[in-house]
Amino acid sequence: MKDISFEKAMENLEQIVGKLETGNLPLETLLKQYEDGIKLVRICREKLNEAKGKIEKIVKNENGTFEKESFNEEKDK
Repeated sequence: MKDISFEKAMENLEQIVGKLETGNLPLETLLKQYEDGIKLVRICREKLNEAKGKIEKIVKNENGTFEKESFNEEKDK
């Protein structure tokens, strides 16, 4: 399941949420769907963290030139 794209994982997660919201599933199926949903959430989180690690920004330094810097959310707050 880890080879799934972010978009496909989100699509599958939305389908699971839709099924869970109906409340028309047997308990066993409900639990299985919930477990699958949790796995998809973890995959999406991993893929987002990977993407965040690849993002760079261009900043102007003190002497007026520009340089690339790794995007660091904590530093920008």
